[in-house]
Amino acid sequence: MTTEGQATWRNGVRDVAPIILGIVPFGLIFGVTAADADIDQLAAWASSFLLFAGVSQLAIVEVLGSDGIAITALLTAVVLNSRHLMYSADMGCYTADEPLRTKIGIAYLLTDQAYLVSTSRFGDPDNSDGLTSFYFGAALTLWGTWQITTTAGLLVGNFIPKSWELGFAIPLTFLALLILAVKSKPGLVAAVVGGSVAVATIGLPLGLGLICGAAAGVGAGLISEKRFA
Repeated sequence: MTTEGQATWRNGVRDVAPIILGIVPFGLIFGVTAADADIDQLAAWASSFLLFAGVSQLAIVEVLGSDGIAITALLTAVVLNSRHLMYSADMGCYTADEPLRTKIGIAYLLTDQAYLVSTSRFGDPDNSDGLTSFYFGAALTLWGTWQITTTAGLLVGNFIPKSWELGFAIPLTFLALLILAVKSKPGLVAAVVGGSVAVATIGLPLGLGLICGAAAGVGAGLISEKRFA
């Protein structure tokens, strides 16, 4: 094992590799869904480069494919991606001394997977030499996999049997991340409360249930952290 100060991009690729198993069917799902939807296929394909946000891309395609208006699709995507505000705030503790171009690259490639793999590897922002190389190794691996699989899904979507039921991959991907993220009692409390609230409010429009779940989880985590301190 390398120390945190010796971490390189190769370590990032290695640590993110198991998560790729869930990303492949996820990307195919998006491509297949976009191929079946009544939307511009070039725009759907370009969204993987422009947005690089799986859940939000899928939501946009589903809204527009069901004759929803563009503003609704946009607001849904913004709400779903608002969780990245929490990720980026935490990543800012690690990247405060990085040049602006590096911060922009980190922000563009920021995903649930890249964030959790990196912060799990580097638990202390004050001892995070090598984080940038590690992060880009993990994040670019995820980015490349997403581009390949979404493109493949768009090209062969009409030929994939619906009996394959690839949709199972999406919750499995995030369950794997949950296991990686929960490392303490406050983290477990936050996960249980946040998940429960998100499920209870799943019927809210524009994906607002996610915001409710995130807020409840953060609040519960902070309260329990004080109790377990």
